Amino acid sequence: MPVSQAIRTDVAELNNLVNSAYRGETSKQGWTTEANLLDGLRIDEETMDTYFDDDAIIILKNIDENGRINGCVYLEVREPKLYVGMFSVSPLQQGNGIGRDLLLAAEAYAKQANLHTLTMTVISVRHELINWYERRGFKATGEIVPFHADKKFGDPKQPIELIVMEKSI
Repeated sequence: MPVSQAIRTDVAELNNLVNSAYRGETSKQGWTTEANLLDGLRIDEETMDTYFDDDAIIILKNIDENGRINGCVYLEVREPKLYVGMFSVSPLQQGNGIGRDLLLAAEAYAKQANLHTLTMTVISVRHELINWYERRGFKATGEIVPFHADKKFGDPKQPIELIVMEKSI
């Protein structure tokens, strides 16, 4: 199915998808899990819902043949760049090109918005994920930022740093 823009009524399903891709036992069925690094939720419905009130943010979704959301990505215009986050694919459907399609849709959105750089943060010890982004043209900038101290996006089990990666399009 083609990638499309998520709407507010998708919040509960998006929330379930994102948390299943990153945390808990379900996430361990895929390769993008952070369950060994963080406890708690990746996101909650209240936070997800606020994204739909911000004109600088859109969430793209991918729908499976049964009409369920099986992938999503958060995009935020941060002039002159497009921030890419919350990149999630159902752990049971990873490796089927859904992530690639979402990333291509993010690039198309950036071009449409006349933004020529995609930027993101990745947990520094997530080497397999960093390698995946590098194969798609992202490069580490050398900038390192701390993980969210307020535990809004999870409770670290160890010290965590985020590297900044960018791609020119």
